[in-house]
Amino acid sequence: MQDVTSYGNCHLSYKKTSRVKANSTLTKPLRRNSPQRTMRIIETLRCCLFLLDFLFISVFFINSCQGDVGTAAQYNPPYLPTICYGNDASEFPSSNLFAAAGDGIWDNGASCGRQYLVRCISATQPGTCVPDQTIQIKVVDYAPSAPSTPSADGTTIVLSETAFGIIANSTATAINIEFQQV
Repeated sequence: MQDVTSYGNCHLSYKKTSRVKANSTLTKPLRRNSPQRTMRIIETLRCCLFLLDFLFISVFFINSCQGDVGTAAQYNPPYLPTICYGNDASEFPSSNLFAAAGDGIWDNGASCGRQYLVRCISATQPGTCVPDQTIQIKVVDYAPSAPSTPSADGTTIVLSETAFGIIANSTATAINIEFQQV
């Protein structure tokens, strides 16, 4: 018994043994440089390209929709003491890419030490976001109790001055972000 599967103009048949083969008209040996052989190669390439396109599109849509959307502000030094680590500056990444968690991700302190990929997706002022720029930050504090005042209240995350400046114009007070825990 054979089943036939079609993908656009690509028709594959297979037996219950799960061995895939081309249509029976394509299984006969053909002379080298014959028009039929050329057509068989073209049809095979079309099938492969169609399947690769389908795979690429599937992967693109699956991978591009994994983050959450929120808002971010920035805060300036002093950054110590923090709710997560007190006065221990060794817990801060040397890159200065860190943040204070807002109420939405604080999780009663469980967010301390979590790392997130963050990118700017929009802002009230056009041109604020740095295109195609993603940073990885570490949560080191709780935003409502941070030692310095954030540029905007009630945001999902408050980024360090350095982190904010990498993904957005540093004169902005708040931005819309996409973020994902890593």
